[in-house]
Amino acid sequence: MKVSYYPGCSLEHSAREYEESIEAVAGLLEVQLEEVPDWNCCGATAAHSLSEALAVALPARNLVNAERQGRDVVVPCALCFNRLKVAEKALLGPDAAGLGLDYQGKIKIWDLLDYLTQEPLLHQIKDRLVKPLTGLKTVAYYGCVVARPPKITDRRDYENPVNMDQLLKLLGADPYPWSYKTDCCGAGFTISRPDIIDTLVQKLYDRALEAGAECLVVSCQMCQANLDLPQERIRRKTGTDYYLPVFYFTELIGLALGHPQVKTWLGRHFVDPMPLLQRQGLL
Repeated sequence: MKVSYYPGCSLEHSAREYEESIEAVAGLLEVQLEEVPDWNCCGATAAHSLSEALAVALPARNLVNAERQGRDVVVPCALCFNRLKVAEKALLGPDAAGLGLDYQGKIKIWDLLDYLTQEPLLHQIKDRLVKPLTGLKTVAYYGCVVARPPKITDRRDYENPVNMDQLLKLLGADPYPWSYKTDCCGAGFTISRPDIIDTLVQKLYDRALEAGAECLVVSCQMCQANLDLPQERIRRKTGTDYYLPVFYFTELIGLALGHPQVKTWLGRHFVDPMPLLQRQGLL
């Protein structure tokens, strides 16, 4: 199975463990990821606040290049996915001629989580399971921009997505229900307003613990960074002894399917997940 792939900028640098786990899981599932040729930054998170025209033109160019390959395009970053969907609406809208780009809308833009939770791939994951994640108490955190606004993302389940929960259950983990799976983590305020990040993220920590979880699972590198990076800072500020590892869902697929590089990916996290996994007998 071959599909076009738009990795985005951060996967090659600050989110290398996400990229490596994606490529590893794709290999296990015999999915060939073909990078969009000559792709460029989609403009997230700053372009839309500087130039509306540039904020559309940057992702639009990527869509045109992807369509030339003749295959659907998979996007692992929630922000990139959102910007490509914005561009799609502009390229197919009444003012498309002003963009000067030829796009017919013949391909589908897939969020990576949605792509990997299609029924045929779920069956493959189930068949290849070698190390069920038994006893791992999780909450699935989807974040806000991959699903909203629905008029852009075309999502029907934007208030209560469930496919990551279903995947975690398939992997043998215990996904706990909670009402904060699509709350905002602060996104791009990491540098400019860490106080906002701390307030929003602490609420997510508290609600995850209240639900009974021992870790959070994400599908967005911005969410992973905002939940993982400030945990020690929030612990010092509040005096609360938080310990909540933050996994990419692809890392847990790799773990359950027995990929040998899992420890390498997890070793790049700020909150060390090894003690939790060792306690559960998963490493």
